Amino acid sequence: MASEEQCSAPPRWRSISLTHVEYPAGDLTGQVLACMSLLPIAVLVGFVTLIVFKRELHTISFFGGLIMNEGLNWLLKHILQEPRPCGGHSSVTTEYGMPSSHSQFIWFFVVYFFLFLYLRMHQTNNARCVELLWRHILSIILLAVALFVSYSRVYLLYHTWSQVIYGGVAGMVMGVVWFFITQEVLTPLFPKIAAWPISEFFLVRDTSLIPNILWFEYTVTRSEARNRQRKLGTKLQ
Repeated sequence: MASEEQCSAPPRWRSISLTHVEYPAGDLTGQVLACMSLLPIAVLVGFVTLIVFKRELHTISFFGGLIMNEGLNWLLKHILQEPRPCGGHSSVTTEYGMPSSHSQFIWFFVVYFFLFLYLRMHQTNNARCVELLWRHILSIILLAVALFVSYSRVYLLYHTWSQVIYGGVAGMVMGVVWFFITQEVLTPLFPKIAAWPISEFFLVRDTSLIPNILWFEYTVTRSEARNRQRKLGTKLQ
């Protein structure tokens, strides 16, 4: 057993505050907004999952843009060094609040996704009314999510309005810039990158010219399943 001297001076413990969000006790709105503020973590997990299972170059580029956006946020915070509002929180990721990393992250994601839906997919697909409708619905949902995430940071006293607004503007600018870099500079290089031996080894692929990858994968999988079932039936006869 530990001696009394050892127990009297316990070590100082720190939490990993990446998913540590506090809200006022008994405040249902604060609890919901605290959950909303965790959405950037869900987005990152989703990207990692897509990259592992799809290994598509545009998804990797999108994720790379998010990482660079986070790096820019870290740099801006340490240049500006503006403190967070006095909220009495027990744990925060950094002591600086300008600009808001949550706001910058979510607005980068939303703006890039908007441009992808309305510019990139428009170039490769003759959209029907139903497809345009779901794009508009998805855009409205994403816009609402970005607004709620941004508002949650002010409501929960992690940031001021100016920190959230400047973070949103920085994320939007980064989203637009990175989309056009991906579209105009990187996309023409994707076929060459996909042909590299290391890309072939890791099954990295380029689907830039396929307008609807979900429909393409569905039809190819269904056709292959039918062919294999037909061959299997022939062997059993």
